[in-house]
Amino acid sequence: MDCDCEQSNMKKCNCSYPGCDKKGQCCQCLHFHLSQKELPACCFPNDVERTYDRSQSRFAQLVEKHKK
Repeated sequence: MDCDCEQSNMKKCNCSYPGCDKKGQCCQCLHFHLSQKELPACCFPNDVERTYDRSQSRFAQLVEKHKK
């Protein structure tokens, strides 16, 4: 499925996973990661995204840390 917004999405996508076939296709990316109990790269700061730990628990840790 083609995404009409893929080109503009690519400007915001911080996914560093080599060969990712979902870059710029936010709907597909989101559905994939949610099915894995993860969140997409764009939900994480770049330094955390590069660890590829996109788990919901890692996101919750970041939220808690930010609250303090």
